[in-house]
Amino acid sequence: MKLFLIGASGMIGSRILAEATARGHQVVAASRAPENIVQGAGVTPVKVDATDADALQAKAAEADVILSASSPRSTGDAVADATALGAALIGAASNLGKRVVVVGGAGTLNLPDGTPVLNVLPPEIVPEATGMKAVRDALAQSTLDWSFVAPAAQIAPGARTGTFRVGGDVLLSDAEGTSAISAEDYAIAFMDEVETPAHIKQVFTVAY
Repeated sequence: MKLFLIGASGMIGSRILAEATARGHQVVAASRAPENIVQGAGVTPVKVDATDADALQAKAAEADVILSASSPRSTGDAVADATALGAALIGAASNLGKRVVVVGGAGTLNLPDGTPVLNVLPPEIVPEATGMKAVRDALAQSTLDWSFVAPAAQIAPGARTGTFRVGGDVLLSDAEGTSAISAEDYAIAFMDEVETPAHIKQVFTVAY
């Protein structure tokens, strides 16, 4: 497939890029700092502001699916950043009629008892989680075919094991109460959804 990946130079985006190209896909890899994108076969790096809907639309025109791995951390106002990112993504994808698969956040999920994870987060994490929840809500109100892939509470570079669990919109934890996933295994689940959609217009999560 031809893919357009926003946020390709980030911690998660770079893993998605590696997984996508390893599977033989052609990726237009977008970032505000394209010099930080890991280049290789199948990668076309481009400089794009993820809040610029017109620029996204132009660069994504030939893509089969638009992938978003952008984080709302540009200005220090995470809610405003996320709102701008979501609006640009949805606007561009809607105009092009493209499916989108979005890197979400664990803060958008619920606990097993139904309590929103957002309600129990440390104050310093609340703005970004609130922003990502706004993106999730905007997608739900759109007419797009979308999938919102929320990682575990802890996600960091690690091993690519290929062994993990996939759930709905409830945070997954292991027997010790730890909710974690490597960015490499998250990228597997993300690309599985890109290649074989199983959660259209749904939120789902992945964890060990």
